[in-house]
Amino acid sequence: MNEIKQGYYVGERPLFGEKDLIIKDTIFTDGESPLKESSNIKLYGSMFKWKYPLWYANDVYAKDCVWFENARAGVWYTDNVTVESCLIEAPKNFRRCKGVVLRDVSFTNAAETLWSCEDVTLEKVTAKGDYFAMNSKNMKVDGLSLYGNYSFDGANDVEVHGSKLLSKDAFWNGSNVTVYDSFISGEYLGWNAKNLTLVNCTVESLQGMCYIDNLVMKNCKLINTTLAFEYSSVEADISSKIDSVLNPTSGRITAESIGELIIQSDRVDPSKTVIVCKEGK
Repeated sequence: MNEIKQGYYVGERPLFGEKDLIIKDTIFTDGESPLKESSNIKLYGSMFKWKYPLWYANDVYAKDCVWFENARAGVWYTDNVTVESCLIEAPKNFRRCKGVVLRDVSFTNAAETLWSCEDVTLEKVTAKGDYFAMNSKNMKVDGLSLYGNYSFDGANDVEVHGSKLLSKDAFWNGSNVTVYDSFISGEYLGWNAKNLTLVNCTVESLQGMCYIDNLVMKNCKLINTTLAFEYSSVEADISSKIDSVLNPTSGRITAESIGELIIQSDRVDPSKTVIVCKEGK
């Protein structure tokens, strides 16, 4: 492979279509699409300071690199890309990509990031921004710290471990999502989802887990969670008090206690849901 070291590139498409390159300590600035249509590229300690650096590329590896704020829409339509120990300041990164691996990556502005991507692995990622991971599928997530609303909207086949999500409207419209050993805080969690499973999780949510087809909760805590489960089919084993439950459509809910249980027989059939309170109320 050819090597570029301490390069400085200005202008549009300086390395368009290049193949089999090792790029070290190099700056790309003031020019769009520096590595468009490239393949088999390895980047170390390099910096992107302008828009669209990696579009329509293949087989990209980046370590200890930085995407500055103006490197917007950085990686689109690119397959087999691994990014490790990088700082990404620019929004709208990673869109319509396949085979994405992000390890120890920090997104300071993750707005509209990871849209419509497929076969995604996230490990120790920190992200701040709304609409993270919309319409992506086949995701494996471990150690995600997310500060942003509307995350994982429409996402399918997602597995999350050991994460912390401060996110209103998380997991809306998605299917086949399982979350383990995580903390989630935000209103309206999971609405309109199908096959949402939470295991050993702590949840804080106003009107959380409503309008869900097949919600499963195993050994979860619900803290300050009110008007939960409206119009959802539920199998929930809750190891805490639930502040209030409203009109679940079917299933079984077990909790230490329920502060207020609202079942309106003109809207749901009470006989289809079993309620068990370990403290008898």
